Amino acid sequence: MYTYVYSGMMQGMYARMLRVEVDASFGLPSFDMVGNMAFEVKEARERVRVAVKNIGRQLPNLRITVNVSPAHLKKAGTGLDLPIAVGALYASGEIKAQGLEETLFLGELGLNGELRGVQGVLPIVNEAKKQGFARVVLPSANAGEGAFVQGIEVYGMDNLTDVLSLLSGEKREPFVLDTAAYFQEKAAENQADFSEVQGQYQARRAAQIAAAGFHHFLLIGPPGAGKTMIARRLPSILPPLSAEESMEISSIYSVAGKLDESTPFITTRPFLNPHHTMSVQAMAGGGRIPRPGVISLAHRAVLFLDELPEFRRDVLEVLRQPMEEKRVQIARSEAIYSFPADFMLVAAMNPCPCGYYPDRNRCKCTDAEIERYRGKISGPILDRIDLCCQVSAVRIEELREAKPSESSAVMRGRVLRARERQQARFQGTQICFNSQIPAKDIARYCAMTKEAEQCAGLLFERLQLSARAYHRLLKVARTIADLEDSELIQEAHLKEAACYRLNR
Repeated sequence: MYTYVYSGMMQGMYARMLRVEVDASFGLPSFDMVGNMAFEVKEARERVRVAVKNIGRQLPNLRITVNVSPAHLKKAGTGLDLPIAVGALYASGEIKAQGLEETLFLGELGLNGELRGVQGVLPIVNEAKKQGFARVVLPSANAGEGAFVQGIEVYGMDNLTDVLSLLSGEKREPFVLDTAAYFQEKAAENQADFSEVQGQYQARRAAQIAAAGFHHFLLIGPPGAGKTMIARRLPSILPPLSAEESMEISSIYSVAGKLDESTPFITTRPFLNPHHTMSVQAMAGGGRIPRPGVISLAHRAVLFLDELPEFRRDVLEVLRQPMEEKRVQIARSEAIYSFPADFMLVAAMNPCPCGYYPDRNRCKCTDAEIERYRGKISGPILDRIDLCCQVSAVRIEELREAKPSESSAVMRGRVLRARERQQARFQGTQICFNSQIPAKDIARYCAMTKEAEQCAGLLFERLQLSARAYHRLLKVARTIADLEDSELIQEAHLKEAACYRLNR
């Protein structure tokens, strides 16, 4: 008997629907699998055979042939175990099933028949909904992740026995997740607050500008000045995630295997803080089957690189293309994998190897040592950073100040008002923040007063800006104008933006 069931797999960030065809016929007993499969997929026949035996069923002595199409796609992962088991049992006449043609199956089988979680469930379920499937059967560990997609029934199962009971017509309720309550619960969790930062008014202002326009941001200062403290509080003033952004980020984390039952989807902007010993592959992504790297996990969020010069130069150079194109591409012989990487880079560094330059009473570094230390970061990387803020050591008077610092809630209110101006300005386009304005639209969106135009010309000459640096200067000035509720960029806005330029 011939039958087929549906499943899915991830190819980069794209969900592919698969058709698992099974034929059971008389002949020399065997269990053959074809369809361009990786080794772990071919191993499914042993997992399926033993799992079926251990739940009290038996595959008859027939010639079973499994084909997974389309054949040109390389099948990888263990998510095909469940559809293969269901197809083999149905084709061999061991079970009766209803609604196979409108059901998508996904899950790994343990030898005891237990269903175990797999990666990439969220984008696969989302694609299944788009293609008209009525329901999805998957492991309980992935049920919350799949239920984030509205408009399709999601059944989380603990083992193969439960799946067969569902297919035989036993009444079961689909898994339902209260996403609104989950968002509220996560929003109520305590976040680091800017009210805890004493002094550092210029750095706080620069952080607010960076958050409002989603600009790349560099903090330079001595040890203990509060660079990391300020960076860790940036997510608290960023705009909240929209439902679309949450789906986008959660899909990346799903493909990377970062979601579980306690965190079925992402509700707040992540803060990624990798160690400086990381590799190029960890930063950009990779592997035999490419997975998202840190820069993709920081999509629509903050990537914080502490002690920036301590990172290997080749690791930092990986950032150049994604900072411009907002995605990273990984080439393999069978395909080119593309992962989104629209992140906000926040970096911190000391001014010299010992950290105390220009205080010559404490700094003993030579000019050559300082130049070599700063030279670890290439000009093209620095040219892509919109704001640079010099952070000085906090004075004792500021630490003793009784008046509390401005809270993240107040700062976030200004950021949200600036964000609303950007939404109105970019309505009907793919642009979300000022930092994303393409060069061809600079003149359209960065309108200036006559005095500001003259000032911009002088800044271009005196600071010896490249075309890219000049455009970034205008984007920062546009964000400052939004924070000040100004439709046109004023001369003062340009001068403040110029103060955040890094002079090498």
